[in-house]
Amino acid sequence: MADLTNGHHHHASSIKIPSIKFTKLFINGQFVDSISGKEFETIDPRTEEVIAKISEGRKEDIDVAVKASRIAFDNGPWPRMPGSERAKIMMKWADIIEENIEELAALDTIDAGKLYNWCKAVDIPGVANTIRYYAGAADKIHGEVLKPSRELHAYTLMEPIGVVGHIIPWNFPSTMFAAKVAPALAAGCTMILKPAEQTPLSALFYAHLAKQAGIPDGVLNVVPGFGHNAGAAISSHMDIDKVSFTGSTDVGREVMTAAAKSNLKPVSLELGGKSPLVIFDDADVDKAVELALLGILFNKGEICVASSRVFVQEGIYDEFEKKLVEKAKTWLVGDPFDPKSQQGPQVDKKQFEKILSYIEHGKREGATLLTGGKRVGNKGYYIEPTIFSNVKEDMLIVQDEIFGPVMSLKKFKTIEEGIKSANNTKYGLAAGIVTKNLDIANTVSRSIRAGIVWINCYFAFGNDIPYGGYKMSGFGRDFGLEALHKYLQVKSVVTPIYNSPWL
Repeated sequence: MADLTNGHHHHASSIKIPSIKFTKLFINGQFVDSISGKEFETIDPRTEEVIAKISEGRKEDIDVAVKASRIAFDNGPWPRMPGSERAKIMMKWADIIEENIEELAALDTIDAGKLYNWCKAVDIPGVANTIRYYAGAADKIHGEVLKPSRELHAYTLMEPIGVVGHIIPWNFPSTMFAAKVAPALAAGCTMILKPAEQTPLSALFYAHLAKQAGIPDGVLNVVPGFGHNAGAAISSHMDIDKVSFTGSTDVGREVMTAAAKSNLKPVSLELGGKSPLVIFDDADVDKAVELALLGILFNKGEICVASSRVFVQEGIYDEFEKKLVEKAKTWLVGDPFDPKSQQGPQVDKKQFEKILSYIEHGKREGATLLTGGKRVGNKGYYIEPTIFSNVKEDMLIVQDEIFGPVMSLKKFKTIEEGIKSANNTKYGLAAGIVTKNLDIANTVSRSIRAGIVWINCYFAFGNDIPYGGYKMSGFGRDFGLEALHKYLQVKSVVTPIYNSPWL
């Protein structure tokens, strides 16, 4: 493990930690204090120190933001603009975001403990590209002419659904912001977004850049705050037409309940996962080891599609386990600004303690700890890559989403057994298959109940690849044109064809 005790910033001197410019609520095109005047702290997980105090949005602030969005939707230019005009503004926004990549990447690094180089190369450019992808769709939204069996002329219109509430998590503050906001904007909606309280900084910066690009006031409002207050206010608001939520299954259930009890607004939920990676005897063991480690250690395991359950066929199991543990021991945990680091700190103290308690529980349940299991250093929320073997399917570490760098490893015999184990979870977000056999790849990918299945790869995402859950991982899709349709209503318009005798 990288030595984290020596001052922690030994490598980060060339990186300029940004001064924090935006800490207030962004409502109706302005940065404003919360009505209560209350603030909360956002913490740097590398140092456990306060980065900034952020205005805390509450129910009354959500009301103000909804009013602004409502006016912008009911009377404003955004939904009435030609799609090509919306596209032009969105393209400009994407360009401005690209001019600020380093600052945005640094904000997500100090807020979420994400690797700086990765944010700079992937996450932030990805935001710009997601916005461009949906900008390209903005002027291609149209219904169809129908062919009724009676003498009627009928067609459909695709209309924006209205005012949207987005509630996003802390593990991918930028990616999730773009995944929600871009398709809703392209559709012509107006919106309120609540970033996670752990990671509000980049969302506020994106809002500032949106204003610069010419997105009209009231169209995009960003209100940081807590789930039980601001999030609950969004889910239950009578004047919000749709809620899109990414987060835990427990909170997803609360969002859906609140939506049902209020105005029956539709919801889309992208929730937890306990995704299987199934490795067959014919796999290239070294490649499989790499995918398995990436699948659980990428973003320090704080990823809803993490391959937290790895199933390896018995023919290669022993060789796989040996190589996996060797490689895990060389994994570099350290300051996310250090280009050598492969894994930064967990997002906050609560998450850090939750992961460590699951590790203790795994030991108590009788699983074998092959490597890891401890905190790294004595400052910051760093945890060693942790691998358990000899797990039983009913163990908590196998059933619960830990959301950290903790893998459960299990041996299987037959393809049928592999499929059965893969599906033995309440979740169904993602799955991975490693094999050179086309028949196995086809059979298993059709048999696993999950929203995305990766064959001989993992975390292969794209703007044009829909992504979301089966079972208790939720419903609705982010990315792809699928996501655009979440923010559109279908209206049928019918007129009689003249002189029809029976109308």
